[in-house]
Amino acid sequence: MKRIGIAAGKISKGNLFLYYFYVVCIASLFSLFIFIVVGTTVILSLTVMAYVANGMMPVERPHHWDSIRMICMVALTVIIAIFNLLAIFINIRMPGRQE
Repeated sequence: MKRIGIAAGKISKGNLFLYYFYVVCIASLFSLFIFIVVGTTVILSLTVMAYVANGMMPVERPHHWDSIRMICMVALTVIIAIFNLLAIFINIRMPGRQE
């Protein structure tokens, strides 16, 4: 998370507004990348589990895999949002804070 600040500092070259802008951009792009990679993995694994479970059930009855997918994706969104906010908060430069 500290590397976000280092990269933003090198790109902004001392401009504080650009530093904050780049910290938010870099953290958001990284969070989006992680969300796409992990979300694809979760959706794929839940889809495979649903097909296997539905194939093993001897009785035709409705299964609610959509709600399970939704809960997993909402949980993933919350976790990634927390890490994104944490990365942004760590890289905020305060005037009195020594690093």
